[in-house]
Amino acid sequence: MVAAHDFPELKNDLLLRAARGEVTERAPVWVMRQAGRYLPEFRKVRESHGFFEICRTPSLACEITLQPIRRYSGLIDAAIIFSDILVVPQAMGLEVIMNPGPHFPDPLNTPEDVHTKLHKVVDVEMELGYVYEAITLTRKKLNGEVPLIGFVGAPWTLFAYMIEGGGSKTLQKSKSWLYMYPSESKDLLHRIAEVCVEFLVGQATAGAQFLQVFDSWAGELSPHDFAEFSLPSLEYIAREVRRRLRDQGLPIVPLTLFPKGANTSLERIAQRSGYDVIGLDWCIELSVAREIAGPNVALQGNLDPNVLYGGKEAIEREVKRMCEGFKGGRETRAWIANLGHGITPGVDPEDLRFFFECVHKYSATYP
Repeated sequence: MVAAHDFPELKNDLLLRAARGEVTERAPVWVMRQAGRYLPEFRKVRESHGFFEICRTPSLACEITLQPIRRYSGLIDAAIIFSDILVVPQAMGLEVIMNPGPHFPDPLNTPEDVHTKLHKVVDVEMELGYVYEAITLTRKKLNGEVPLIGFVGAPWTLFAYMIEGGGSKTLQKSKSWLYMYPSESKDLLHRIAEVCVEFLVGQATAGAQFLQVFDSWAGELSPHDFAEFSLPSLEYIAREVRRRLRDQGLPIVPLTLFPKGANTSLERIAQRSGYDVIGLDWCIELSVAREIAGPNVALQGNLDPNVLYGGKEAIEREVKRMCEGFKGGRETRAWIANLGHGITPGVDPEDLRFFFECVHKYSATYP
């Protein structure tokens, strides 16, 4: 266990204050996939190292995590550890390769495969300890400049990858499991959730100051199926992570959930899921999202990532509109500025810089 006094004092706590629902002088801002392919310095590292090699090498994962913090120093309010949601299926016993996207050579085809292809017991620290090492190293290297975010994929999203064998436009195989094998599906979702809980607690113990759960395929489920299959495991994660941190005498770090596409379930998510922050995609009006979610959760998002291809005039116009939508003519409170999904590889890094500058300008509580 790493003690809090082992780390430098945090100089910028804007993200953590917003997550707690406080009024902030401006919105904290970071972007999903901010350490990634749009940066030439990332591509340079990738020339000589494989994707999962970077994930599994703490010094490389730390270097990649720090790249956007160096480039955008003073403009960006959080670092997110470089890793991948699919390290959890790997830890559970499935092979995953990047070719160029994620591919499972031997996915789960029937419920019987759960017993033959997955480890009966997952030693999370042994399997994923490299992430913990990367977090501790990165937290020290950040020297308190910004908080460090840890993350995990949501059980439903991981379940779908493990059954589909990669990305899918229809999720035919994984949805068929839900309808044909509902009991077995819930058992597998819970099994994944248990690993996620232990992994998130381990990340917080290693030094992560904010934890995000990515339910990237939440919107592929009907509201009924989301409530039946995905939401219970998300509730379990939030409840158990807090309980286990409390039982270990550790700080309760803010938890955020990004249920992409599940806007029709936003009220249910805000009321039941137990997360401090709910991430939004770009397909919901911001004033509507605030009204639906209520006053007790912070919101994160939600610029369409493709706006970053529109040039500076479009970026400024849309960021201003986003900020006005979140602020509603009031103080900036309980809002973390972000994109509505991950930044895409073709974005000019200088256009992202301008996005950050515009957020600073238009989200200020007192312009």
